Amino acid sequence: MPEPSPLLVVDDLKTYFFTRRGITKAVDGVSFTLHAGETLALVGESGSGKSVTCLSLVRLVPEPAGRIVGGRVLFEGDDLLRKTRAEMRRVRGKQIAMVLQDPMTSLNPSLTIGTQVSEVVRLHQRLRGASLRERVLQALRRLRIAAAETRLRDYPHQFSGGMRQRVSSAIALSCAPRLLIADEPTTSLDVTIQAQYLELLKEVQAAAGVAVILVTHDFGIVAANADRVAVMYAGKIVEMGSTLQVFDHPGHPYTRALLRCLTDAGLKRQQLVEISGQPPDLARLPPGCPFAPRCPERQAICEQVAPPTVTVENGHTASCWAASPVAT
Repeated sequence: MPEPSPLLVVDDLKTYFFTRRGITKAVDGVSFTLHAGETLALVGESGSGKSVTCLSLVRLVPEPAGRIVGGRVLFEGDDLLRKTRAEMRRVRGKQIAMVLQDPMTSLNPSLTIGTQVSEVVRLHQRLRGASLRERVLQALRRLRIAAAETRLRDYPHQFSGGMRQRVSSAIALSCAPRLLIADEPTTSLDVTIQAQYLELLKEVQAAAGVAVILVTHDFGIVAANADRVAVMYAGKIVEMGSTLQVFDHPGHPYTRALLRCLTDAGLKRQQLVEISGQPPDLARLPPGCPFAPRCPERQAICEQVAPPTVTVENGHTASCWAASPVAT
């Protein structure tokens, strides 16, 4: 059987910010594919381009400074970058939905939960009255919000952090989108609530066949939830592969450095490893590999010429002069 076509194809996406300091290349040639029901994790330090990549997919880059200057974003074969503003408003919320990292700021504190969940359903599904109320209750129950009928009249501040994040997810999933973008959805949650929320999200994804782009800096979350991993640095994807491939045979020094920062629960005492230096200024990138100034494995060529993309193994690539295929 031929492999089904990808739900999402991102090809050489470039998003720049034009400021008085110069041109900041926040996303600089990002490419990846995503199939229905698959979870792709975008990982990397703050400022690596993860969130701007996601905002670019739904055309919500802050204007006028931010502009998508190149590339294609094919969703079910249609290039989203060629759609009008009105056409994109019909896509957002209905076909592609987004969960932001802080539910206290993404939810309107002056509106009830019922009003906020019903807004997207009313807009995209054209429901009114009893049908609208039932759809809203269904969305809240799917995310296991107890006493949904009563809580419709509550405000965001009356919910815990974990429950607010469930409400945000209920809004995002209320119109059965094909793609869910979760931008660090567990940042404001404690570890126990994180695990509960992510497990619930996996159940909803499995039931509905939703594709998920999961933005996170937590490799523990990646290991438990992602099918594939894209490691970002300085606006580029420097490594991509299945979760097992990236964890077992990291091909880029930056990925290895990130993995070394993880603690080992089996050791009582251990020295935490840090990545020396700071991420580069995206308005003044070095001529070669952007990670070269911080890389313990750098060579002379790394500081002068951008590295090629090397196939480490089938479905696993890394952009590094020192990357080499895995021995079999």
